[in-house]
Amino acid sequence: FRWFNLEYSDTVFAATMASAANANMNAVRETMDVLLEISRLLNTGLDMESLSICVRLCEQGINPEALSAVIKELRKASESLKASENCTS
Repeated sequence: FRWFNLEYSDTVFAATMASAANANMNAVRETMDVLLEISRLLNTGLDMESLSICVRLCEQGINPEALSAVIKELRKASESLKASENCTS
């Protein structure tokens, strides 16, 4: 009987953990969807993958203003490079 209780409690624990993990994943998805909608309303030009990377970097302690400045500089450099390629073609 003890073995059964132990096995049952392990099963219940595993199911509870799986349920908590699913709830957490749903919360993360919902949060990212809201952030993406805000990003679109602000015309940031970030797609879901880029936004996710930015969120992870901020969670790791990167300064959001510095990250924004880097993204803007990269976009300027990219536009400049594209413009120079169009002039030489």
